[in-house]
Amino acid sequence: MSIAIVDARGWQNTLDLETGDKINTAGPVVEMAKDVLGRHPYPGDRDPGSNRWVSDTAFDLIDRYSPRFVFLTYAAQYFSGRYTPMTKETRAKMILEAFLEAERFINTSGFAAIVVGTGNMTPFLGSIDATGIDGLAVCTHWSTRYAGLYGPSPDDMKALRAHPHIEKIVPQEKVVSLFNGTPEQTLRVPEYLMLAREGYAFKTISDATRTPIMIPSLNFNVPLYAPGRTVGAITGIRQALEEDLLEKKVALIVMEGVGLDEFLWPHVSCRNGMEWYYYEPGEAQYLTIASGEHRFLDYPTGYKCFNDKVEATRSYPFSGHFKSIPEGPFARTFPGKSIAVGNKSMFMHTVTGTDVSVECFARNLYNQGTMAVIHREDKR
Repeated sequence: MSIAIVDARGWQNTLDLETGDKINTAGPVVEMAKDVLGRHPYPGDRDPGSNRWVSDTAFDLIDRYSPRFVFLTYAAQYFSGRYTPMTKETRAKMILEAFLEAERFINTSGFAAIVVGTGNMTPFLGSIDATGIDGLAVCTHWSTRYAGLYGPSPDDMKALRAHPHIEKIVPQEKVVSLFNGTPEQTLRVPEYLMLAREGYAFKTISDATRTPIMIPSLNFNVPLYAPGRTVGAITGIRQALEEDLLEKKVALIVMEGVGLDEFLWPHVSCRNGMEWYYYEPGEAQYLTIASGEHRFLDYPTGYKCFNDKVEATRSYPFSGHFKSIPEGPFARTFPGKSIAVGNKSMFMHTVTGTDVSVECFARNLYNQGTMAVIHREDKR
């Protein structure tokens, strides 16, 4: 059983992660997680101290748990750049501060580091309104580049194919073929996948996020800092981690919203997708990095999760749209101790596979506290 501990600055609840039921449990790792949450309240997605919270929380866990592998995400510059107007100088200062924070973590912890950026940001130019079509358009998981399309009429297809801000419309079979999908995965892929041109985002009836200032750019390649390793695609990061972990303690650090143009350390260009597809910042990109396999089809953009049969009890109610903990991230089978800390939404416990994770418990930038998840408490 995986254990979730939710801290809302005034109270804590201990829960069964799968059912969401309150449970009474104790043990050294549980007490450690409770204490760490109490000592490190989350300042907020766009707070200047958000990235520092990641490092400080990780230091506390390292002191108490002694992990060999650490997975960190620094995302304050991503959220601030996406939703706050700022000059180039202000954005450059935020990115510099994020790298200084990563440097502080490395110097203080003694961990070797592999650092990957999720990609450049670009000014938001406008919406592609797909709310008035005869069929159904679905945009999910903070995506701007992609939207699913269901039951389009001939008039829909004619209008959408002629739309100046839609780059491509890809039928389901080509999406599935690109990722070598299984019949079960095919059921989650929309009938068509629409691709927006750079700077534009789809507006659909399922879109509940705020209007952005900047959005991910055309990030077919992302920057990777991996000293002594040759990695050509993000699917190769896992092997580099495994090889480094044979010799030393390693931290995998993800820099949200930072691409090739703004990455401040020596780096190589790393393929961030296949053919016409590239990963936007989100769970599919993280799962691909952590598992070494393309994971777009787990919960593809445009997936009509609301069409699934409603269960009497919702599984994993604190894991967003996830209905199970994904298999594949290498930390799930890594024999040494591992932790993860991130200020990018509520999915570190789903995508990293670490024994213990701490993340912000936030939805659409609203700070609701912090959450720790314990997948393993038996390692010594």
